[in-house]
Amino acid sequence: MPEDEPRPRAIAIVGSRRCTKYGEQVAYETAYQLAKLGIVIVSGLAYGIDTCAHRGCLDAGGITIAVLGTPIDQIHPRSNESLAERILERGAIVSELPSGAKVKAFNFSYRNRIVAGLANATLVVEAADKSGTMSTANYTNDQNKSIYAVPGGIYHPMSKGCLNLIKDGAMIYTEPSDLMYEFHIREENVRLRAYKECSLEEQDVICAIGTGTNRDEDILEKTGLTPAEFARCITILQLKKLIKSVGNGEWALV
Repeated sequence: MPEDEPRPRAIAIVGSRRCTKYGEQVAYETAYQLAKLGIVIVSGLAYGIDTCAHRGCLDAGGITIAVLGTPIDQIHPRSNESLAERILERGAIVSELPSGAKVKAFNFSYRNRIVAGLANATLVVEAADKSGTMSTANYTNDQNKSIYAVPGGIYHPMSKGCLNLIKDGAMIYTEPSDLMYEFHIREENVRLRAYKECSLEEQDVICAIGTGTNRDEDILEKTGLTPAEFARCITILQLKKLIKSVGNGEWALV
């Protein structure tokens, strides 16, 4: 890269495999909004937060990098193989393990130093107190980079890691404007108007579709909306050109 060309801005978005609906929504919407601002999203292609971050970025037309704890020819989890194919169209998949190598549990936490290394900063969405996600935060700290953490309920086990990071000096993250200084984002560009103007129920529907729940009955179950509320949200989101019908009671983001 020529010296006078600015380096890409990137953030690692990481968190628990056993994340909550709240964590899914934060990861997806954050990745979506930051990708719209041209920021590269780095994560680990694992279940939960990683998957939501990659999907949010791709749905926004952004660039995402997946760092594997397995060789490239052994996508894990297998259910993310189609997501990996999408990533290859709009980014990269990285692994330090040679094809055919035997995978050990240690590889998944050790690769987190690469996740941290590829990004300017790390955002921890949800994490247990002792988890692989926390190792990414430790590697970020070792590399003298910024750590952001999403606050959560004080009694929820998936919030313990984030709350402890905040106690230790991590910056609180609640919206993209919290990253203005880190990435020199212009304030008026932070909130994507069409997205932010949606009601909470409409945002829930968008998040459900974006994270792979796209059938009518499944969206109803995941969001907890009544049929009448769901019908209203679907109609409004179509009028806003944020979602589209793909037939057979299934929906996709535009």
